[in-house]
Amino acid sequence: MSTFFMFGKYNSVDSMKQISTERTKKVVDIIRDFGGEAKSMYAMLGAYDLILIVDFININDALQASVAITKVSGITFSTLPAVPVEEFDELVNNKK
Repeated sequence: MSTFFMFGKYNSVDSMKQISTERTKKVVDIIRDFGGEAKSMYAMLGAYDLILIVDFININDALQASVAITKVSGITFSTLPAVPVEEFDELVNNKK
C-alpha cells in the first residue's frame, strides 16, 4: 500500500451545504470501493478545506477514487503520493 495526501477544496456553496456525516461516510465507502483505506481525515482553515490521508495499492486507484469523490461531493482534490522520510532517504542514497 502507498500513502496519498488528498487536499480538498469546497468549490461551491452547494458543496458546503452538503456537509454531513452521511457524505463523509460516502467518501470513506468510495475509498474502500477502490481498494483504499482512510487513515485520517481533517477539516482545515486556509488554502485547503480538507486533508485526507489515505492508503491505496497504486496511483491508478488513488486517481479513480479522487475523481469519484469529486463527482459525488463537489469537492475538488489535489491527490499527492507521500513517501516516509526513511524510505525517501534510502531511495535517494541508493547508488546503482
